[in-house]
Amino acid sequence: MPVLENILGLLASALWGQPLLFALFGTHVFLTVRLRGIQRFIGKAIHFSVTKEKGANGDVSPFAALTTSLAATLGTGNIIGVATAVAAGGPGAVFWMWISGIFGMATKYTEALLSVKYRMRRGNAMAGGPMYVMQNGLRCKPLGCVFAFFTAVAALGVGASVQSNSIAALFQQTFRVPPVVSGLVTALLAGCILLGGIRSISKVCNLLIPAAGALYIFSNLIILWMGWHSIPQSLALILQSAFCGQAAVGGFVGAAAKDAIRFGISRGLFSNEAGLGSSPIVDAAAQCKNPVRQALVSSTGVFWDTVVLAALTGIMLVNSGVWRQGLDGGALTNAVFHSIPVMGPGILAVALFTFAFATCIGWSYYAEKAVEYLFGPHAILPYQCVYIAMIFFGGVISVNAVWNFSDIANALMAIPNLISLWALSGIAVRETRREMRRGGLLHR
Repeated sequence: MPVLENILGLLASALWGQPLLFALFGTHVFLTVRLRGIQRFIGKAIHFSVTKEKGANGDVSPFAALTTSLAATLGTGNIIGVATAVAAGGPGAVFWMWISGIFGMATKYTEALLSVKYRMRRGNAMAGGPMYVMQNGLRCKPLGCVFAFFTAVAALGVGASVQSNSIAALFQQTFRVPPVVSGLVTALLAGCILLGGIRSISKVCNLLIPAAGALYIFSNLIILWMGWHSIPQSLALILQSAFCGQAAVGGFVGAAAKDAIRFGISRGLFSNEAGLGSSPIVDAAAQCKNPVRQALVSSTGVFWDTVVLAALTGIMLVNSGVWRQGLDGGALTNAVFHSIPVMGPGILAVALFTFAFATCIGWSYYAEKAVEYLFGPHAILPYQCVYIAMIFFGGVISVNAVWNFSDIANALMAIPNLISLWALSGIAVRETRREMRRGGLLHR
């Protein structure tokens, strides 16, 4: 196992080197400029996310599509992932996560717009996502097959193994529950929901995400309130460390500015998935007539996920000072939540389980659509069995191996998706400018 961990670590470091980070962040900035700061319509986008468009076609409401997308992103990326970024990249990683979220809204907008524009109806359901964009927009089906394959593989790590691993680790630390039990229970619960398809998944997500999000934000605010006097110094430390790195203090190993950038942006992607191409798969199933409208709704996912929640978590972790003790991942987050008397560990356990479980079922939909694209509907059930098995096994394998595998899979998804975004950015600009004309959607 140590040999495997080392190999996965080397591959993850190689893939998440400067070229991919530059391409990812460069795409965020490029699309922000080309779309003339589409982020400025965030207020209208939030309004669209809670209102239905009359006469629209699709499988689920825009809000259901958003909560399903958030279910797949509001998982360990916001809780364990942020802690991992701070532990490995220092406080400055929080700044780069936040910046990646701000600019990443333009990328998420473009992904969703293209996915809705080029979606198709297969049988009784909508089918879309980057693979259909590559097939119908780029006229390059082989590239779509490559993306779909990596999506199906990535889901086994990002959606299944990482989530159950985090659940098992935290429940073992908090309640002394054996990892085998946590993995088995999570796998059984997920299996009961996955068989119901997108409508079953979206119904569960509509219930889980608002409640869990409110609980987690409230607990974050309590911890920040308890240490309110040091918040200005923590914000200054985050900003300083983003460009200068952080010297070793106590058990903390120390991080250079390049570490802050690498872990901030890579964990930012894991958190909001902008540039990954995953959430547009469910955006394509949303009930909408106008691609721009659903694209705006989709961009709010990055806003809530990274600009608000991940940033809030990062500030809380840095302000606590616990990050200096050399703890990592769930152990760091768990130590911070112990500052809330009696209820802290329980709140964290409930929030993490809810987010992680929602991510399990949200990512399963992405993977099923990818498998359907590659092999047809008959391949979905066998894949679901493998997916559920990976949820179980994720609870009992090494956390480092799981995270490195996820980083590798994310990178291999992002590469073909970024190619299509650059190649078809003109289409997104044209559709957006059409709506910016007088009487268009963006001026109503």
